[in-house]
Amino acid sequence: MNTTITTTPNDPRVFHPKEEPHHPEGHSTSLGFWIYLMSDCLIFSILFATYAVLGHRYGGGPGPKELFDLGLIAVNTAMLLCSSITYGFAMLEMHENNQKGVMKWLGVTAFFGLCFLGIELYEFSHLILEGAGPWRSAFLSAFFTLVATHGLHVTFGLVWMATLVVQVRRHGLIPANRRRLECLSLFWHFLDVIWIGVFTFVYLMGMI
Repeated sequence: MNTTITTTPNDPRVFHPKEEPHHPEGHSTSLGFWIYLMSDCLIFSILFATYAVLGHRYGGGPGPKELFDLGLIAVNTAMLLCSSITYGFAMLEMHENNQKGVMKWLGVTAFFGLCFLGIELYEFSHLILEGAGPWRSAFLSAFFTLVATHGLHVTFGLVWMATLVVQVRRHGLIPANRRRLECLSLFWHFLDVIWIGVFTFVYLMGMI
């Protein structure tokens, strides 16, 4: 003989675990972005390793001491470092819920980023006009690949920044835009750290 037991939500014989509130969208965005940054770390690690192997193979052509203008590269490095600082100011304004302040500092950050790209493009064009293009030697192939990959990341970051400016202007500092600004902050500071490695490993050590 089968007996069917019916219960109600308030039945003391049944244990109902308490569900904790969760926000799957925010957590998944942060996790996914950290995974992306880890993959970028692998890419740049490979490029640095390639340069370490090929950086002394000049193929009878010019080396770093003949090609690099350390003063110009120092100015370029200062531009990127300043952009990292100004982005930090934008984040402070975001936490103060000051939309105009966020827009202002994002604009200043974009200006420094564009200056950085302009100097880098000038350096590339100068090297190519001097006959030191990426086809000249293994050293120059590794150099152009590493530095240009970083430059492409800065370009993507500026496009992302411009998109965020439009979104913040239209929708304000809503939670979704705050999360996007935080992700871009991680990305921009990551590019700053990578460039310090490039400046030290490629330019400074190349001049020694």
